[in-house]
Amino acid sequence: MTLKLSDHLKPEKVLPRDHAKAALAGRVWRPDFDGPSIVTLRGAELFDISADYPTMRDLCEAPDPAKAMRAAKGEALGKLADILANTAVDQRDAKLPFLLAPVDLQAVKAAGVTFAISMLERVIEERARGDYNAAAEIRKTVKELVGDDLKKLKPGSEQAMRLKETLIAQGAWSQYLEVGIGPDAEVFTKAQVMSSIGTGADGGLHAMSTWNNPEPEVVLAVTSKGRIVGATLGNDINLRDVEGRSALLLSKAKDNNASCSIGPFLRFFDADFSLDDVRQATVTLEVEGPEGYKLKGGSFSFDSSDMSGKTTRHPVVRALN
Repeated sequence: MTLKLSDHLKPEKVLPRDHAKAALAGRVWRPDFDGPSIVTLRGAELFDISADYPTMRDLCEAPDPAKAMRAAKGEALGKLADILANTAVDQRDAKLPFLLAPVDLQAVKAAGVTFAISMLERVIEERARGDYNAAAEIRKTVKELVGDDLKKLKPGSEQAMRLKETLIAQGAWSQYLEVGIGPDAEVFTKAQVMSSIGTGADGGLHAMSTWNNPEPEVVLAVTSKGRIVGATLGNDINLRDVEGRSALLLSKAKDNNASCSIGPFLRFFDADFSLDDVRQATVTLEVEGPEGYKLKGGSFSFDSSDMSGKTTRHPVVRALN
């Protein structure tokens, strides 16, 4: 039996287990207004709070977004289950409300090469020059030189700089290693403002690509002053063959139509949810194909011991500010 997209979009599948006390905000398209509205979940219903906060950016900039969201009166729009069911692109009625990505005027930034395995894969991409068939042998060679247990190596440290000198001497240095263990993190624009897609939407892959992958991410909401106020989930659709040809093609590999999926809700920090909870999160990925193909795995955890200091790397973090 083939499941429809709408079968996955049910409250029990998209909400956190403690959603009854979670400060959840999102965006809904309102056909009656022909535009988007900021909403919050209260019980089983979504309430429009746009009269107080017309954009998600405005709500994020509040001194205490969770408190501000809860204090807003709001207008009842309907049950989450009904709006979720109408969000699926395969069964959407454009005359009824549906969910959008929970971000709007914020720039979407990405922190690349954020953990050891990712860093080594970027080195492999670079050396393979976009050739998937060459990747396996290169992966073996690179790991022999660099190793894959770099968690204890502090970026920018004397130890890291000594490793850099050794790799340069062996002709194995890479621009990806520069941002992975060097003093400066790689931060780049992932998507244009207002271009993110929400839950239940079709992700976009450029037709030129034959080697690509979805990447489950933790997304952080960051204010214009650099304060982290909440988190959500995202899918960083990446064209590995394009990026592997040249790092200068990063934007072509990352920023394509429908290539930035975020949602369904942004959860603001409060007494019950903090950055420490995000640091301890485990992210998993499951891929199902219409022909019966199924892939599940690729999970990993944040290591809170690695989350301090100026040169901290935040695994799989996408920042919105």
